[in-house]
Amino acid sequence: MPLTRRAALATGLSAPFISRTVRAETVVRMGTLKLIHAITPYFYERFVPDGLRVEVIAFESPTDGKAAVVTRSIDFGTFGIAAAIQGAAAREPLAVVGSECNKGLGVVARTDGAIDSLKDLRGRRVAIWPGSTQEVFILDRLRMEGMSVRDITPVRVSFSEMHAALARGDVDAYVGAEPAPGVSVSTGIGKVVEYPYSTPMGSLNQILATHRDTVAARPELVRTVVGLQRKAAEFATSHQDEMIAMTVAKLGQKRDAIAVSLPNVELNWRMTPEMVGQAKTYAQHMLDAKQIRALPDFAFLDPRFSDEVAAAS
Repeated sequence: MPLTRRAALATGLSAPFISRTVRAETVVRMGTLKLIHAITPYFYERFVPDGLRVEVIAFESPTDGKAAVVTRSIDFGTFGIAAAIQGAAAREPLAVVGSECNKGLGVVARTDGAIDSLKDLRGRRVAIWPGSTQEVFILDRLRMEGMSVRDITPVRVSFSEMHAALARGDVDAYVGAEPAPGVSVSTGIGKVVEYPYSTPMGSLNQILATHRDTVAARPELVRTVVGLQRKAAEFATSHQDEMIAMTVAKLGQKRDAIAVSLPNVELNWRMTPEMVGQAKTYAQHMLDAKQIRALPDFAFLDPRFSDEVAAAS
Protein backbone atom coordinates (compact mmCIF):
# COMPACT_ATOMS: atom_id res chain seq x y z
CA MET A 1 0.00 0.00 0.00
CA PRO A 2 1.20 3.57 -0.68
CA LEU A 3 2.55 5.37 2.36
CA THR A 4 0.52 8.22 3.76
CA ARG A 5 2.27 11.59 3.74
CA ARG A 6 2.71 11.51 7.54
CA ALA A 7 4.09 7.97 7.52
CA ALA A 8 6.45 8.74 4.65
CA LEU A 9 7.81 11.77 6.41
CA ALA A 10 8.20 9.84 9.65
CA THR A 11 10.26 7.15 7.97
CA GLY A 12 12.32 9.67 6.01
CA LEU A 13 11.32 8.18 2.65
CA SER A 14 9.72 11.28 1.19
CA ALA A 15 11.66 14.09 -0.44
CA PRO A 16 10.83 17.39 1.23
CA PHE A 17 8.64 18.70 -1.58
CA ILE A 18 7.71 15.65 -3.65
CA SER A 19 4.59 14.02 -2.27
CA ARG A 20 4.55 10.21 -2.07
CA THR A 21 0.77 10.06 -1.75
CA VAL A 22 0.20 9.81 -5.50
CA ARG A 23 -1.88 6.74 -6.33
CA ALA A 24 -0.02 3.67 -7.61
CA GLU A 25 0.37 3.38 -11.38
CA THR A 26 -0.45 7.05 -11.94
CA VAL A 27 0.61 8.26 -15.37
CA VAL A 28 1.11 11.99 -15.87
CA ARG A 29 0.93 13.19 -19.47
CA MET A 30 3.30 16.15 -19.57
CA GLY A 31 3.33 18.48 -22.57
CA THR A 32 6.34 20.51 -23.64
CA LEU A 33 7.65 22.35 -26.70
CA LYS A 34 10.46 21.47 -29.11
CA LEU A 35 12.74 24.13 -27.62
CA ILE A 36 15.82 24.07 -25.40
CA HIS A 37 14.15 26.20 -22.73
CA ALA A 38 11.30 23.69 -22.59
CA ILE A 39 13.66 20.76 -21.92
CA THR A 40 12.93 20.53 -18.18
CA PRO A 41 10.20 17.83 -18.30
CA TYR A 42 12.63 15.35 -19.85
CA PHE A 43 14.57 15.40 -16.57
CA TYR A 44 11.53 14.53 -14.44
CA GLU A 45 12.27 10.82 -14.67
CA ARG A 46 15.32 11.27 -12.42
CA PHE A 47 13.10 12.38 -9.54
CA VAL A 48 9.69 10.71 -9.91
CA PRO A 49 8.35 9.10 -6.71
CA ASP A 50 7.27 5.47 -6.58
CA GLY A 51 3.97 4.82 -8.32
CA LEU A 52 4.26 7.73 -10.73
CA ARG A 53 5.25 7.65 -14.39
CA VAL A 54 5.67 10.74 -16.57
CA GLU A 55 4.99 10.58 -20.29
CA VAL A 56 6.44 13.60 -22.11
CA ILE A 57 4.60 14.77 -25.24
CA ALA A 58 6.19 17.44 -27.46
CA PHE A 59 4.18 20.08 -29.30
CA GLU A 60 5.17 22.35 -32.18
CA SER A 61 3.49 25.51 -30.91
CA PRO A 62 2.47 27.04 -27.55
CA THR A 63 -1.14 27.33 -28.66
CA ASP A 64 -1.23 23.59 -29.39
CA GLY A 65 0.18 22.85 -25.93
CA LYS A 66 -2.33 25.14 -24.26
CA ALA A 67 -5.23 23.58 -26.18
CA ALA A 68 -4.12 20.12 -25.08
CA VAL A 69 -4.24 21.18 -21.42
CA VAL A 70 -7.67 22.80 -21.83
CA THR A 71 -9.12 19.70 -23.53
CA ARG A 72 -7.36 17.44 -21.00
CA SER A 73 -5.50 15.61 -23.74
CA ILE A 74 -2.54 16.12 -21.40
CA ASP A 75 -2.45 16.67 -17.65
CA PHE A 76 0.18 19.42 -17.46
CA GLY A 77 1.99 21.53 -20.00
CA THR A 78 4.79 24.04 -20.40
CA PHE A 79 4.19 26.74 -22.99
CA GLY A 80 4.37 30.50 -23.44
CA ILE A 81 2.70 32.92 -21.06
CA ALA A 82 1.00 34.58 -24.05
CA ALA A 83 -0.91 31.40 -24.88
CA ALA A 84 -1.88 31.02 -21.21
CA ILE A 85 -3.21 34.58 -21.07
CA GLN A 86 -5.16 34.09 -24.29
CA GLY A 87 -6.78 30.99 -22.84
CA ALA A 88 -7.60 32.64 -19.52
CA ALA A 89 -8.98 35.74 -21.26
CA ALA A 90 -11.28 33.44 -23.24
CA ARG A 91 -12.43 31.95 -19.91
CA GLU A 92 -10.84 28.59 -20.62
CA PRO A 93 -10.35 26.40 -17.49
CA LEU A 94 -6.60 26.94 -17.21
CA ALA A 95 -4.44 27.33 -14.11
CA VAL A 96 -0.81 28.46 -14.16
CA VAL A 97 0.89 26.68 -11.23
CA GLY A 98 4.59 27.18 -11.91
CA SER A 99 7.23 28.66 -14.17
CA GLU A 100 9.29 27.01 -16.90
CA CYS A 101 11.79 29.59 -18.11
CA ASN A 102 12.84 33.15 -18.69
CA LYS A 103 14.68 34.33 -21.79
CA GLY A 104 15.01 31.97 -24.76
CA LEU A 105 13.92 34.60 -27.32
CA GLY A 106 15.90 36.29 -30.05
CA VAL A 107 15.48 38.60 -33.03
CA VAL A 108 17.75 37.15 -35.72
CA ALA A 109 18.68 38.45 -39.18
CA ARG A 110 20.92 37.20 -41.98
CA THR A 111 24.61 37.94 -41.52
CA ASP A 112 24.87 39.07 -45.16
CA GLY A 113 22.00 41.53 -44.81
CA ALA A 114 21.75 45.13 -43.65
CA ILE A 115 19.60 44.55 -40.56
CA ASP A 116 21.52 45.63 -37.48
CA SER A 117 18.73 47.07 -35.32
CA LEU A 118 14.98 46.82 -34.95
CA LYS A 119 14.54 49.98 -37.01
CA ASP A 120 16.17 48.14 -39.90
CA LEU A 121 13.24 45.70 -39.94
CA ARG A 122 11.09 48.35 -41.61
CA GLY A 123 9.74 46.95 -44.87
CA ARG A 124 11.32 43.54 -44.25
CA ARG A 125 9.82 40.05 -44.18
CA VAL A 126 9.92 38.91 -40.56
CA ALA A 127 8.96 35.41 -39.40
CA ILE A 128 6.66 35.52 -36.36
CA TRP A 129 4.47 32.79 -34.87
CA PRO A 130 0.99 34.29 -34.19
CA GLY A 131 -0.22 34.09 -30.60
CA SER A 132 3.25 33.45 -29.24
CA THR A 133 5.24 35.11 -26.50
CA GLN A 134 7.62 36.28 -29.22
CA GLU A 135 4.80 38.13 -30.98
CA VAL A 136 3.92 40.03 -27.81
CA PHE A 137 7.53 41.03 -27.23
CA ILE A 138 8.23 42.17 -30.78
CA LEU A 139 5.04 44.23 -30.95
CA ASP A 140 6.05 46.05 -27.80
CA ARG A 141 9.64 46.53 -28.92
CA LEU A 142 8.43 47.93 -32.25
CA ARG A 143 6.20 50.34 -30.34
CA MET A 144 9.18 51.42 -28.24
CA GLU A 145 11.02 52.20 -31.51
CA GLY A 146 8.11 54.24 -32.88
CA MET A 147 7.01 51.45 -35.21
CA SER A 148 4.19 48.92 -35.46
CA VAL A 149 3.53 45.61 -37.17
CA ARG A 150 2.34 47.60 -40.20
CA ASP A 151 5.95 48.68 -40.74
CA ILE A 152 7.07 45.09 -41.40
CA THR A 153 5.75 42.15 -43.38
CA PRO A 154 5.01 39.41 -40.82
CA VAL A 155 5.32 35.86 -42.15
CA ARG A 156 3.77 32.93 -40.29
CA VAL A 157 6.55 30.40 -39.62
CA SER A 158 6.78 27.80 -36.85
CA PHE A 159 9.70 28.04 -34.44
CA SER A 160 11.38 24.88 -35.71
CA GLU A 161 11.34 26.17 -39.31
CA MET A 162 12.57 29.71 -38.71
CA HIS A 163 16.28 29.02 -39.19
CA ALA A 164 15.62 27.12 -42.42
CA ALA A 165 13.38 29.93 -43.70
CA LEU A 166 16.15 32.44 -42.99
CA ALA A 167 18.77 30.24 -44.66
CA ARG A 168 16.64 29.88 -47.80
CA GLY A 169 16.00 33.60 -47.97
CA ASP A 170 12.24 33.19 -47.47
CA VAL A 171 12.45 35.81 -44.71
CA ASP A 172 14.90 38.58 -43.87
CA ALA A 173 14.68 38.03 -40.11
CA TYR A 174 12.77 36.11 -37.50
CA VAL A 175 11.59 36.54 -33.93
CA GLY A 176 12.39 33.09 -32.68
CA ALA A 177 13.03 30.75 -29.81
CA GLU A 178 16.15 28.86 -28.85
CA PRO A 179 17.76 26.80 -30.19
CA ALA A 180 17.01 28.51 -33.54
CA PRO A 181 19.10 31.64 -32.77
CA GLY A 182 21.96 29.40 -31.64
CA VAL A 183 21.70 27.34 -34.83
CA SER A 184 21.66 30.44 -37.03
CA VAL A 185 24.68 31.96 -35.28
CA SER A 186 26.73 28.75 -35.12
CA THR A 187 26.23 28.06 -38.83
CA GLY A 188 27.12 31.61 -39.82
CA ILE A 189 23.73 32.13 -41.46
CA GLY A 190 22.37 34.55 -38.89
CA LYS A 191 23.26 37.17 -36.32
CA VAL A 192 21.37 38.23 -33.21
CA VAL A 193 19.90 41.70 -33.70
CA GLU A 194 18.77 41.80 -30.08
CA TYR A 195 17.37 39.81 -27.20
CA PRO A 196 14.11 41.70 -26.63
CA TYR A 197 14.09 41.89 -22.84
CA SER A 198 13.98 45.65 -22.36
CA THR A 199 10.18 45.89 -22.07
CA PRO A 200 8.27 46.03 -18.73
CA MET A 201 7.59 42.31 -19.24
CA GLY A 202 11.25 41.57 -18.55
CA SER A 203 12.36 38.16 -19.81
CA LEU A 204 9.26 36.17 -18.77
CA ASN A 205 8.61 33.40 -21.28
CA GLN A 206 7.15 29.98 -20.46
CA ILE A 207 4.99 28.71 -17.63
CA LEU A 208 3.75 25.40 -16.16
CA ALA A 209 -0.02 24.95 -16.38
CA THR A 210 -2.79 22.45 -15.76
CA HIS A 211 -6.57 22.23 -15.96
CA ARG A 212 -8.54 23.92 -13.17
CA ASP A 213 -10.31 20.62 -12.44
CA THR A 214 -6.94 19.00 -11.73
CA VAL A 215 -6.14 21.73 -9.20
CA ALA A 216 -9.49 21.18 -7.48
CA ALA A 217 -9.56 17.39 -7.54
CA ARG A 218 -5.88 16.45 -7.23
CA PRO A 219 -3.92 19.14 -5.42
CA GLU A 220 -1.34 16.63 -4.16
CA LEU A 221 -0.56 15.64 -7.74
CA VAL A 222 -0.16 19.30 -8.70
CA ARG A 223 2.18 19.81 -5.75
CA THR A 224 4.18 16.75 -6.79
CA VAL A 225 4.58 17.95 -10.37
CA VAL A 226 5.66 21.43 -9.25
CA GLY A 227 8.21 19.67 -7.03
CA LEU A 228 9.45 17.69 -10.02
CA GLN A 229 9.67 20.89 -12.00
CA ARG A 230 11.89 22.40 -9.33
CA LYS A 231 14.17 19.39 -9.06
CA ALA A 232 14.49 19.03 -12.84
CA ALA A 233 15.10 22.75 -13.49
CA GLU A 234 17.74 22.99 -10.77
CA PHE A 235 19.45 19.80 -11.97
CA ALA A 236 19.56 20.86 -15.63
CA THR A 237 20.83 24.32 -14.72
CA SER A 238 23.66 22.94 -12.59
CA HIS A 239 24.56 20.14 -15.04
CA GLN A 240 24.81 21.96 -18.34
CA ASP A 241 26.66 19.14 -20.11
CA GLU A 242 23.68 16.89 -19.42
CA MET A 243 21.29 19.64 -20.47
CA ILE A 244 23.14 19.92 -23.78
CA ALA A 245 23.15 16.14 -24.23
CA MET A 246 19.41 15.92 -23.51
CA THR A 247 18.65 18.75 -25.93
CA VAL A 248 20.75 17.13 -28.67
CA ALA A 249 18.94 13.82 -28.08
CA LYS A 250 15.42 15.27 -28.03
CA LEU A 251 15.70 18.10 -30.55
CA GLY A 252 18.31 16.65 -32.91
CA GLN A 253 20.45 19.79 -32.89
CA LYS A 254 24.25 19.93 -32.92
CA ARG A 255 26.16 20.49 -29.69
CA ASP A 256 27.87 23.67 -30.90
CA ALA A 257 24.51 25.27 -31.68
CA ILE A 258 23.14 24.34 -28.26
CA ALA A 259 26.25 25.75 -26.58
CA VAL A 260 25.58 29.09 -28.28
CA SER A 261 21.97 29.00 -27.07
CA LEU A 262 22.69 28.22 -23.41
CA PRO A 263 23.53 31.76 -22.20
CA ASN A 264 20.11 32.83 -23.48
CA VAL A 265 18.23 30.19 -21.46
CA GLU A 266 17.12 30.56 -17.82
CA LEU A 267 15.22 27.53 -16.55
CA ASN A 268 13.11 28.09 -13.45
CA TRP A 269 10.08 26.80 -11.61
CA ARG A 270 8.78 29.28 -9.02
CA MET A 271 5.94 31.77 -9.43
CA THR A 272 7.56 34.71 -7.69
CA PRO A 273 5.65 37.96 -7.05
CA GLU A 274 7.80 39.53 -9.79
CA MET A 275 6.72 36.85 -12.27
CA VAL A 276 3.04 37.32 -11.40
CA GLY A 277 3.42 41.07 -11.81
CA GLN A 278 5.10 40.64 -15.19
CA ALA A 279 2.29 38.31 -16.30
CA LYS A 280 -0.28 40.98 -15.44
CA THR A 281 1.73 43.57 -17.36
CA TYR A 282 1.91 41.09 -20.21
CA ALA A 283 -1.88 40.76 -20.25
CA GLN A 284 -2.31 44.52 -20.39
CA HIS A 285 0.05 44.74 -23.36
CA MET A 286 -1.91 42.00 -25.12
CA LEU A 287 -5.14 43.90 -24.48
CA ASP A 288 -3.63 47.13 -25.80
CA ALA A 289 -2.48 45.27 -28.93
CA LYS A 290 -5.98 43.77 -29.32
CA GLN A 291 -4.64 40.24 -29.00
CA ILE A 292 -7.26 39.62 -26.33
CA ARG A 293 -10.68 41.23 -25.95
CA ALA A 294 -10.60 41.61 -22.17
CA LEU A 295 -8.23 41.07 -19.29
CA PRO A 296 -8.46 37.59 -17.74
CA ASP A 297 -9.48 36.86 -14.18
CA PHE A 298 -6.01 36.78 -12.67
CA ALA A 299 -7.05 33.99 -10.32
CA PHE A 300 -5.77 31.74 -13.11
CA LEU A 301 -2.30 32.59 -11.78
CA ASP A 302 -2.11 30.21 -8.81
CA PRO A 303 1.24 30.46 -6.97
CA ARG A 304 0.23 28.53 -3.85
CA PHE A 305 1.82 25.24 -4.99
CA SER A 306 5.19 26.76 -5.81
CA ASP A 307 5.01 28.69 -2.53
CA GLU A 308 4.40 25.42 -0.67
CA VAL A 309 7.24 23.68 -2.51
CA ALA A 310 9.57 26.59 -1.68
CA ALA A 311 8.52 26.58 1.98
CA ALA A 312 9.12 22.83 2.30
CA SER A 313 12.76 23.00 1.22
